Amino acid sequence: MTAPAPRGRAEPRGWLGNVVLLAPKFVLTGLLILAIADMVFGVFMRYVVTAITDRLDLDPFNFFFVEEIGEYTLTWLTMVGAGIGIAERAHFTLHVLTHRLPRAAERPIHVATHVLIAGFGALAVWYGVQLAIVNSALNSPALEINLAWVYVAPAVGGGLIVLYALAAAFEPPPLPDPGGLDETGIAAAGDD
Repeated sequence: MTAPAPRGRAEPRGWLGNVVLLAPKFVLTGLLILAIADMVFGVFMRYVVTAITDRLDLDPFNFFFVEEIGEYTLTWLTMVGAGIGIAERAHFTLHVLTHRLPRAAERPIHVATHVLIAGFGALAVWYGVQLAIVNSALNSPALEINLAWVYVAPAVGGGLIVLYALAAAFEPPPLPDPGGLDETGIAAAGDD
């Protein structure tokens, strides 16, 4: 007899599934470290260096690139994080009817839901690529990087959403948690 699967995940992933999920998590961790370092640097520049240059009557230091780094990092954090949220089943779910259906009827709904999620990811890929192509001739004002690198983030995030949603569609639906729903059918994150 095997132990029951953890709540929110139908069965443990194989080694390939863990590797495929591990790389975006490393990217997400690096982006988070970059965003925090960027904010700390921006605050230091704004409140310490600017005060010193004003007091000593020196030319001000241009640090407008800090804002661009923050915006671009947030874009990539959001899109990669959305894909990881699908893989980890961390997005909010609302069980209005499915928890009252027999277990056999939950499977087609589970598959259809994840195919719809994958369809949304495919749209993000399509429009992300189109945006990257349209903006590939432009450079950012402060960093002078090609804006295609910013606009390809929805395509990468959408690709992760497609990959993880289709993988979740082939997994069995998670086991019901009798204590996880209230009388309105609202479940916490991860109770897919």
